[in-house]
Amino acid sequence: MTPKEISQCMDRLFAKAESCPNGFDILSECVALAEMLIDKNVAYGDSALSPVTVFAHGLDPEAQILVRLDDKLSRLARGQAAGEDVIKDLLGYLILLRLARQKNQRQT
Repeated sequence: MTPKEISQCMDRLFAKAESCPNGFDILSECVALAEMLIDKNVAYGDSALSPVTVFAHGLDPEAQILVRLDDKLSRLARGQAAGEDVIKDLLGYLILLRLARQKNQRQT
């Protein structure tokens, strides 16, 4: 999407949210998730979709994201989240997984 298309999409979403029960809460969570992903991308570089792979050599980005998802789910199941928002992190990794798969499809 272009910046103009994103702006138009946000306008449509805002209008829809006005007429939807919990619409603004849903929109707010989605925007917060996007902000977190963008902030982490700035802080860590494009490490999820373009990893350095020092120790995980040979694993493509999609496989590395799946490993990270496994780790998050394991911590959630054990109750060892250590103060992190595991659910928000899982949602973020699922979005990154979709992006990795779309990137793979475009390359093939």
